[in-house]
Amino acid sequence: MAEYAAPAAVEIVADQAKEYASPYLRYFFRYGEIVEDFKNQREALELKKERVKIRVDEAERQNELIHKDVDNWLTSAEKELKETQNLKDEIDRVKCFKWCPKWGWRYSLSKKLAEKIPIISKLLETSNFAQVGYRRPLQGIEFIRSTDFMHSKSSKSAFNQIMEAINAKGVNMIGLQGMPGVGKTTLAKEVGKHAREQKFFDKVVMFTMSQNADINKIQDKVADIFGLKFETSSQEGKAKELFRSMQRVKKILVIVDDLWEEFKLEDIGIPFGDDHKGCKILLTTRQQQVCSKMKCQKEIQLGILSKDEAWVLFRDKAGLEDDCSTLNDVAKEVAAECKGLPLAIVVVAKALKGESLNGWRDANQRFKDSTHLYDEEVLGGVLEPLKLSYDYLKKGINQMTGINDIQFCFLLCSLFPEDEEIDIEILIMCGIGVGLFPNFYSIEDKRKKIVEALKKLQKSGLLLETDGADTIRIHDVIRDFAHWLTSTGENRFMVKDTLKEWPHMDESYTAIALWNCSSIINIFPDKVEFSKLKTLFLEGERKRNRDDFLVVLGTFFEEMKALQVLLLKRVSFSLKGFPSLPNLKTLRCYDCMLKNFSSSLTNMRSLEILALIATEIDEISEELVKLSALKYLRLSGVGVEREMNIPPNLVSRLTSLQELHVIPKNNLNLLELKSLSRLTALSLRLSANQIPLEDFMFPKLQRYDIVGQYYSSDQEAFRRLAIQDFSSSLSAFNNLFCNVEALSLRNVGGQKNIVPSMDEMGVNELTSLQLKSCNDMEFLIDTKKDQGSTVAFSNLVELIIESMASLKGLCYGVSPTRFLQNLKEVIIKDCEELQVIFQIDKLSEKMKCQTPLLSNLTILRLHSLPKLKRIWEVKPSHRAIASLQSLKVVSIESCDNLKTIFSPCLALSMLHLQQLYISYCDRLEQVIGFGQEDEIIENDSSLCCWPKLRILRIEFCRNLKYVCANTWTQGLQSLESVYIRHCSQLIQVFNMEQNKHGQDIVLPELGSQNHCWTKLKTLRIEDCQLLKYLFANTLSQGFPLLESIYLKNCPQLLQVFSSTEERDVIDDHILLNVPFLKNLEVSNCPQISCFIIQAQLIEDLVLSNVGNSRQLCNTDVPVLNEGCIVVGNQEEVFQVQGGYSFSTIKLLELRNLFEVRVIWNDFAQIVTLENLTTLTLSGCNKLRYIFSPMMARSLSHLVDLFIEWCEEIERLILAKDQVSSSSSNGDTSLQPMSFPNLKRIVVINCKNLNSLFPFGFVPVLPKLETLIVTRNSKLEQVFELEEKVEVVAEEEMKFDKLEWLSLEKLPGLIHFCPKGYHFVFPAMIELEVRDCPKLATGFFIDSQEFVHCKTKLVEQVAVEESTTVQNAIFNENIDWSRGGGESQLPHIT
Repeated sequence: MAEYAAPAAVEIVADQAKEYASPYLRYFFRYGEIVEDFKNQREALELKKERVKIRVDEAERQNELIHKDVDNWLTSAEKELKETQNLKDEIDRVKCFKWCPKWGWRYSLSKKLAEKIPIISKLLETSNFAQVGYRRPLQGIEFIRSTDFMHSKSSKSAFNQIMEAINAKGVNMIGLQGMPGVGKTTLAKEVGKHAREQKFFDKVVMFTMSQNADINKIQDKVADIFGLKFETSSQEGKAKELFRSMQRVKKILVIVDDLWEEFKLEDIGIPFGDDHKGCKILLTTRQQQVCSKMKCQKEIQLGILSKDEAWVLFRDKAGLEDDCSTLNDVAKEVAAECKGLPLAIVVVAKALKGESLNGWRDANQRFKDSTHLYDEEVLGGVLEPLKLSYDYLKKGINQMTGINDIQFCFLLCSLFPEDEEIDIEILIMCGIGVGLFPNFYSIEDKRKKIVEALKKLQKSGLLLETDGADTIRIHDVIRDFAHWLTSTGENRFMVKDTLKEWPHMDESYTAIALWNCSSIINIFPDKVEFSKLKTLFLEGERKRNRDDFLVVLGTFFEEMKALQVLLLKRVSFSLKGFPSLPNLKTLRCYDCMLKNFSSSLTNMRSLEILALIATEIDEISEELVKLSALKYLRLSGVGVEREMNIPPNLVSRLTSLQELHVIPKNNLNLLELKSLSRLTALSLRLSANQIPLEDFMFPKLQRYDIVGQYYSSDQEAFRRLAIQDFSSSLSAFNNLFCNVEALSLRNVGGQKNIVPSMDEMGVNELTSLQLKSCNDMEFLIDTKKDQGSTVAFSNLVELIIESMASLKGLCYGVSPTRFLQNLKEVIIKDCEELQVIFQIDKLSEKMKCQTPLLSNLTILRLHSLPKLKRIWEVKPSHRAIASLQSLKVVSIESCDNLKTIFSPCLALSMLHLQQLYISYCDRLEQVIGFGQEDEIIENDSSLCCWPKLRILRIEFCRNLKYVCANTWTQGLQSLESVYIRHCSQLIQVFNMEQNKHGQDIVLPELGSQNHCWTKLKTLRIEDCQLLKYLFANTLSQGFPLLESIYLKNCPQLLQVFSSTEERDVIDDHILLNVPFLKNLEVSNCPQISCFIIQAQLIEDLVLSNVGNSRQLCNTDVPVLNEGCIVVGNQEEVFQVQGGYSFSTIKLLELRNLFEVRVIWNDFAQIVTLENLTTLTLSGCNKLRYIFSPMMARSLSHLVDLFIEWCEEIERLILAKDQVSSSSSNGDTSLQPMSFPNLKRIVVINCKNLNSLFPFGFVPVLPKLETLIVTRNSKLEQVFELEEKVEVVAEEEMKFDKLEWLSLEKLPGLIHFCPKGYHFVFPAMIELEVRDCPKLATGFFIDSQEFVHCKTKLVEQVAVEESTTVQNAIFNENIDWSRGGGESQLPHIT
């Protein structure tokens, strides 16, 4: 141990002193012992770690899970060994000093070793593991590898909704519904995977419930997951054991996949609800009704993929590379045929993976020809699940169609073109025609059954919703499946689109749909034999001229004796008309030309439904009477005349008629309707003079759409009355008021109210009410005689009132029961007598027990109500029965008498308000009215409301003082846009109080109430003369998404942002970090305090008259890590730090900043302004220059430069000799100065300016169009040579774009162009030179009227000067314009 010889002597001293010395001395004197102990312990740990690692590796090979404490121990041991390796190396280095060690080094090393020894000892003590792993439990679900999961917009939304529901209290049953193949199972697996990884549950179970599920098998699978061994073999016994076992696990997620019908999970043994509140059930199903029957508290719809998402999934599954463009083009067409259905995408992509280009082309063609339906390898995986859905619909066979009625509805949908929204009314006509639901006689009953069937198909996932309630859609892959079903068997269908040649067909088809048939179709047969054909759809070419029909001979139909449904579109018939079609039940013609139609009616004796829409026929004749079975007649746009002429007494003889729809203006005698005892539906467009004055009343109808002749509407409604220009009694409509759903009254006189004048029962089925110019009407309802016992307007959803001269209110007297309880949208305009809208102080006792009044109101728009004093009157005793909990949009305009908008109690209920617009309300003082004593609520100072408000816009409210007085802004955390302008009395926007002396304070004691505006993007405040504060107590990091700030014309504004947090304040400057800010404008805010902005994406910056009435800001702005913008009365606008170059700026405008001396101190020469397009400087009196040379060379996109009233500015660009050598980062002269996109330059009233632009050997301003230089008294040169070089030969420089040049009142100007240069202006239109007495540059024009200019060479002798220079105009006023008559400029040839 030679290395320890030197310290031997001192160790003797250590032994004698150890009783008295500090413990730290042992690091000196016990160094050898410490080293030895450390080495032994570390070596032991190395060996132990190896042994434990060997055991862990063996356990993992046996598919065991490693105990967490073993994993943690290994991690800690490896960490310590790694850290102490450096100490071990250091010991070896100390050995090298032998007898002459460094004592400080030894002390330090000894201390480190001594600290590590107990840590290593502890690891050794805890290393004796009985076993390192345990048997891996069965997962029971396949979400271990959910590689097929596609993160689409739809799946992401569904995933988030599921996770939210899973974590919600009180939700234990969640339903995921979607069409077959949309990805429900895959998404459910992903949910299970995520839930397990995030440890949301102790156990996650998943199993599939097929139509004929094996319960015993499911029980065994679940039992394995819970480690349960059944003691009994019966299903009931297993359920009890499993039930008890699962109850012992605290949190469980059970995923039930592919549920087809209601099922009691208790039969398996799964506890939930009150039996186990920690057990959550997620079920997937194709049918929405399963979710309802299972009482799902949350139902989630999973949709298809977008086009881009579908292609990404398809490309991945097909193994396609990005660089194979030709193959990908074909593959994209194939992928598009899958129409976003994930199952179809995966199946087709995998089937075609590895195929050659020809193989892909063949597959693509097969898709287009529909022959892929017969290729099990391509679509077999899709057909199987769809067939299950289809077969599940089998309940009761229709003898006429041979299959279930619901199934046939589905097959009918497949006859329509790809991607078309199918009109449900057409489906109803077809369904009735083919004999669906034969046990129901009336058309209305059949309609209900067919609509019910379509809804069931939709809930089953076989049909899709559309945006409109009157259409349905079928997914293209499911449509292909239906075509596969009808390719064989009794019901054979054929569907062709874009037909140019007559296809080969045999007579076995029962339904044929030929769409978009060319008008010049080849070999269109005169006659075809289709003895089994029951349904025929025939459509002419879509893109055609108005008179270009598909011409079909009448003989074409002769051998279609079984035909029941005929739909024709853009078809023309020959003179012979229709042949005999004895079984035809439905005929619908749209945009057709039918000659001899009336005479053909005798050949259609069984016709029940006749619809002629936009179709030209010879006439509407008496022949219609021969259709004795006719139940449904629709006439719309028939013939060529604007008014439909119906023969007298024709309609009255159609006694079987159940539905009559005459859409255009007509001459129908309404008295004829009395003869139609079976009539249940009526659509009419009529004028007031068609209604008999006496002895007429419309019959009771189940559906109707009766509108005035000038009423504009594109769609029919279920039960609508639109009465116009009517001044007599409305008794003709009495049978309809009781069940009307949409009522429109326009210019209807003689009615003071609707209830009871028009309907004593309260129009309780009314959902939409529109009133306009009914000048006698004072209220909607008068309850003075009946003290509130009436139920009225209980289902009204939409209320629109306009130009009602006498309207005083909605209700006169006590509000009836359930009055307006479902009201969602209210629009009231131009009602000059209206003073109060919602009188909540007048409520019956019954009303107080109902749903809170106005609780469903979503949209409120009020416009031009000059006498309106209050929107709502709420007594303190009635607060609990009024709520605006659903209100989302409020717009108030031109209500001059209104002082407040909301009472505090109503404001508290507005938890869903999203948009608030207020304008031109001259007397408005507060948005929330705290002034009324009867409305003050307890603790109103901490009122927090409107958590979802996104847009706040208030304009031209000259008496508005407060937006949200006494309302803390943590209730406004969803705000995205704040826009307030022309509110001259506005004192407060957010968070301000007054002390007992009436002075404004900014809530310095809030402390913990500092908060962030995490969603605010736009802030615009303009023309608010008294406004002092905007945001108080807001963290500087509180605007993470802010994009635009506009503060204009607020002369009293003191503070925009403030904070009590030290980290937000730097040397009395508020620091605002706005990473996404693009637009900043602060104009005419002379009192504003200085603040600093960090905005790396700033594009537009406008500062004008900012803080000029305050003291000069501390010019010693703190140095930050990043560049910043200082807003206030300061000497420097931009602080350049951290390599930030402000390169995103596009527009920069600085006006009336009296203390600004430097825009940017670019000492490091890093500022690059390559995106700057517009620069405006005005009234910056102390500014001496704008750009450094390096900065100027980056101005490649500058278009506009405007400079005025900058009195101290000497140069636009700092001269090279003014740039310190320490700041130079390269030779700036290597690159000549140029402004390639600068078009307009205006420089006015800069009295110390010497020169404008440096001039080099390249065109400095190639795109210059306008140059105006005026009243710059010391300006000597417009263009100054960058380098002082001797002129050897004259240089010509063209300004090809310059059109306007103006030089005025420049007493010091000598040179416009440098000596030795000759400027040419080919495009010059206007030249002005005035009051430039020293100008040595002369102007002239050539034979082409190109303007030229040259500067005199003063040193040369006059004799040597060229004739051109001698003849040019110098130091004289010039006012020249092209084409302006006799020229002032000399012509030089």
